[in-house]
Amino acid sequence: MQNATSRRGSEGPVVLKQPDSPLSALSERPDKPEEACGVFAVLASGQPVANLTYFGLYALQHRGQESAGIAVFDGERKVRLHKDMGLVSQVFDQDVLERMPGHLAIGHNRYSTTGSSKACNAQPVVLNTRLGALALAHNGNLVNAAELRHAISAAVPEAEFTSTTDSELIAFALQQAVNEGLGWDAAIRHAAGRCRGAFSLVIGTPEGLFALRDGHGIRPLVFGYLGEPEDAQWVASSETCGLDIIGATYSADVEPGEIIHFRLGDPNPQRSRWCEEPAKLCVFEMIYFARPDSRFFGESLYSYRVRIGEVLARETPVEADIVIGVPDSGIPAAIGYSQVSGIPFGDGLIKNRYVGRTFIQPTQAMREAGIRVKLNPLPDVLAGKRVVVIDDSIVRGTTSRKLVAAIRDAGATEVHMRISSPPVTHPCFYGIDTDTQDQLIAARLTLAEISSHLGVDSLAYLSKEGMVEAAQSNSGHFCTACFDGAYPIEMDEALRASKLTLERAAAAPAR
Repeated sequence: MQNATSRRGSEGPVVLKQPDSPLSALSERPDKPEEACGVFAVLASGQPVANLTYFGLYALQHRGQESAGIAVFDGERKVRLHKDMGLVSQVFDQDVLERMPGHLAIGHNRYSTTGSSKACNAQPVVLNTRLGALALAHNGNLVNAAELRHAISAAVPEAEFTSTTDSELIAFALQQAVNEGLGWDAAIRHAAGRCRGAFSLVIGTPEGLFALRDGHGIRPLVFGYLGEPEDAQWVASSETCGLDIIGATYSADVEPGEIIHFRLGDPNPQRSRWCEEPAKLCVFEMIYFARPDSRFFGESLYSYRVRIGEVLARETPVEADIVIGVPDSGIPAAIGYSQVSGIPFGDGLIKNRYVGRTFIQPTQAMREAGIRVKLNPLPDVLAGKRVVVIDDSIVRGTTSRKLVAAIRDAGATEVHMRISSPPVTHPCFYGIDTDTQDQLIAARLTLAEISSHLGVDSLAYLSKEGMVEAAQSNSGHFCTACFDGAYPIEMDEALRASKLTLERAAAAPAR
């Protein structure tokens, strides 16, 4: 293990592995809004915090498969950092984890939204300050990243940016505030106030663990404890499934605009608000991103997804012989659709559970076969049947078209597609990669044109009203911008124009 010297402070992080060569993601992009990121943290005495964080990230693997990392505070003002490209199980092994003892760990799974997919952009971000090291992991996306980078560069000319991520900019803003004389709590508040956009953060410092969300709470963040509350062994996670896997008890959500300071040995974390904004949780967390066993608003997302299937059946009935769901996220909605419609539910698509993000280029024949690397239809279930296919979303229309063709090849006489969310017509600026607007099929084509493109006998989407009402509680507290363009956070016009290509075209004067 090498102690790396950093020009950012007197003591640099101990870097176990951080290769410079990037790996390119060569697999074809799916027909989904692509992942957010996962953050996880453990503050505990006498516990293998690196191992616990490994399992927490393992539970959050669905939120990002490009890179993974863990930073551990060893109690002597040093931070051991290990991060690399790949899945959690590929980046870490027991030998690495045993070389990361300590009392506070910060972990991250990444899917890139700002900054390309390469090793230098992996998280956590570790910097040194006059008060010791900080380690930061971020889920979300800033809409003022360019402005913030310019301001930091002007104020701190010696700042050495090693990535192209907005997460590093948040860490530098925090470092600057600390080095200018603020304590950790005040510095985090000050840095957060300079950020616009979506950010759920876990931050490790010599004074303990901080967890906070942006004022709207667009990305989720929860916390809980190991053992008993008085043991003061705290855990923070993007979702409750991260708590469940290590046997932690859920305490509460980090509220929108809230900052929580957890201290070792203190059973009463300091909770306070750093800003006040209307809550706007990303509704796609409910529909697709978060694991179905994670709990939002007091119930598992599985229950919500069954309900939106029930609403979808009432809104978009069709005569058919079997209802199937696109694994995995389409299954609960398919069950709900079946229960209300009376059409039997069946497993018509089998998913390869061991296919993750692949960096190996498939052959041309495999690419033409399309989705069969991950999904394979069952002819003995589908042959001769009128099939209702339930999926959670259509973004680009590419893999959905191949899926429909594969179902027809399996012998289905009719294919009726039902989508358990409204049409995605606007890009996301808050941590989801939904491309520019001209790449969103529902923004370019009519419903009839999409149906013809996919090759289905009928196509229908869930209404926005049905999607929101199915939540049953906090129904007005969702960001639905990808469906209606009502962005809760203002952004620079240049950023808006870069993705809202159709709006820009429509606003241009006729010639």
